[in-house]
Amino acid sequence: MAIALDNLRVGRRYVLVNQGEVRKLEIMARLHGDNFKVKDLETLEYYTIEELLQWGKGKDYDLDEIR
Repeated sequence: MAIALDNLRVGRRYVLVNQGEVRKLEIMARLHGDNFKVKDLETLEYYTIEELLQWGKGKDYDLDEIR
């Protein structure tokens, strides 16, 4: 079951699956509302959650914490 965006915590790591893409992310900062600045742990690029979800949530959407 996916974690709600408002339950994400700065400094924690998560795996995001959406529309066939799998990304391992670290939350860097909370911007506004449910938007966060995130760092892709594989490419080291920075995104916002809004950028990653701008095309909607697919049938395979899942967001879980990496332990």
